[in-house]
Amino acid sequence: MKLYIAEKPSLGRAIADVLPKPHKKHDGYIEVANGDCVTWCIGHLLEQAAPEDYDPKYKKWQMVHLPIIPEHWQFKAKPKTKKQLSVVKKLIKQADSLVHAGDPDREGQLLVDEVLQEAKPSASKKQATERLLISDLNPAAVKKALNQMRANQEFVPLSVSALARARADWLYGMNLTRAYTLVGQKAGFQGVLSVGRVQTPVLGLVVRRDMEIANFVSKPFFEVQALVRKSDGAEFSAKWQPSEACQPYMDEEGRVLLKGLAENVASRIQGQDAQVKKIDAKPKKHNPPLPYSLSALQIDANKRFGMSAKQVLDVCQALYERHKLITYPRSDNRYLPKGHFGESKQVLDAALNNQGLEEDKVAGADLSLKSKCWNDAKVEAHHAIIPTAKRLKTAQLGQYEQQVYQLICTQYLAQFYPAYRYTETKVELDIAGGVFVAKAEQIIDLGFKRLFKVEEKKQVMLPKLEVGELLHCFKGEVIEKHTQPPNHFTEATLLSAMTGIARFVSNADIKKVLKETDGLGTEATRAGIIDLLFKRGFLQRTGKSIKSTELGAALVKTLPEDLSLPDRTALWESQLAKIAMKEQTYQTFMHPLENEITGIIERANTSDSSIFSGLKSGKSGSRGSFSKKRTKKRASTRNGRRKSAA
Repeated sequence: MKLYIAEKPSLGRAIADVLPKPHKKHDGYIEVANGDCVTWCIGHLLEQAAPEDYDPKYKKWQMVHLPIIPEHWQFKAKPKTKKQLSVVKKLIKQADSLVHAGDPDREGQLLVDEVLQEAKPSASKKQATERLLISDLNPAAVKKALNQMRANQEFVPLSVSALARARADWLYGMNLTRAYTLVGQKAGFQGVLSVGRVQTPVLGLVVRRDMEIANFVSKPFFEVQALVRKSDGAEFSAKWQPSEACQPYMDEEGRVLLKGLAENVASRIQGQDAQVKKIDAKPKKHNPPLPYSLSALQIDANKRFGMSAKQVLDVCQALYERHKLITYPRSDNRYLPKGHFGESKQVLDAALNNQGLEEDKVAGADLSLKSKCWNDAKVEAHHAIIPTAKRLKTAQLGQYEQQVYQLICTQYLAQFYPAYRYTETKVELDIAGGVFVAKAEQIIDLGFKRLFKVEEKKQVMLPKLEVGELLHCFKGEVIEKHTQPPNHFTEATLLSAMTGIARFVSNADIKKVLKETDGLGTEATRAGIIDLLFKRGFLQRTGKSIKSTELGAALVKTLPEDLSLPDRTALWESQLAKIAMKEQTYQTFMHPLENEITGIIERANTSDSSIFSGLKSGKSGSRGSFSKKRTKKRASTRNGRRKSAA
């Protein structure tokens, strides 16, 4: 008997649907006509043992016990899924051969591997285990995947990487949460002060932004516009470009701070000749945006519909598992295998049928166009999120499901539209020895932008000009502006910050490393991390703005600064990626971490706890949830992984 072990029941059913019929449905598995069986996990069936499982003394939180570092790591069955674990283990023992069908990512690999480890199959059976990689639950895609199975042994480094992350998160979060909760208790604070290798730097981003806004002092700065006229009466304006001699009166961003200097320039150019020195007209283009990764989709859905990252993930899971309308949603990839190109007509026809696209927009597509998204070299465990060829017979989608589905379909359709093309013209003038520049952008072809609702910018038109031509500056105008504080984070900008975390790092070497990683957290965990910070009362929402609470700000101020900076946690992701690529070992990652945690706890023991005096623990109720019109929230099967990533 061949046993297929899926990550979730929905994936198990999708596999069974393409295997020989008739089927016999049993408790926790499906038996197919040839005697093979399909079973499933329900997310993680095993979880990290708690400190008190290693030693009962750890049940009481005491600083003297820290750090807690297990000598021999233990897993234990999750109480809610203990019955299913027994079913899977029994089937593993009975099977002649095994197929690992976890989701195609690091966590999906570990999730089934840890069950195989727990069941202790024979060495030969374990060695022969196959790996089934499915990113689309529709029958044709599942059949195709079944014909392309690989050896599970190839994916051992991916599993080791996930295991290292889970254990490191346990060490970091459990030890430091206990340490700083005990610090708070010294001041009478009764709640839990949770610390995590991802959640704390995310909180740090918000707290520092809030402080920057609170301490911001606006300053005036001045620009000079020259109003210029041709001999035929055509007029336009050009902006002054301050010279190096003006630098003592400018800020680090090149803005003139001295009003008198700007007024002097304005008066000096009025009534003077303006000679055209340079004309630079360049044809430019913007290629269509790549199909979505999860984070990119969450950012756009927040901007368009105000959806939280968690809501988008829940909707995507429903579109993937229940409706089978999109491919694997927890993807961090924005590219597609070339083999998918031939399926584009069926996919677009289905999207049109399912009201994911409008007929005129599909009709405007050129299916012979091949955008840069079709690139086998950039597709790893999974590809970008795209619609599938599944056709709905009746309208079955809720409001948010339809909106997210339309975003995914439109982004896919853009791959079959031409680039946005325009001409950018830059004219440089000499007026009384000063340099003034006028710019204009003229649209040649809207291309893919026809698909998107974009703000129409008023096109700046320049008259026909020639180098050497003399014009007349009939007015110099001083424009006073004021520096603006940064904006508070929104869900979209916070997600963007997490994915592009290198922007918030000053060290050039670390910045370079971070540009090559996925940022803070993973595609699958970012929504959960943000949600967790709300639930723990560290963040609050004011309209669309995300701000820190008094409790969240107090925690960041108490922690050593490096704990709330992104440097360490993003570097972890870099090291974990190296483990997955067999460029680093488990031991060289874990051992330095254990020493580091010991040092952090020593610092916590001597920290000032007075900032927590008078503060109360609380859970934020401002997070928001689906209304009746929204898609019903589905329980996640990966709560365990989200908690460990926190």
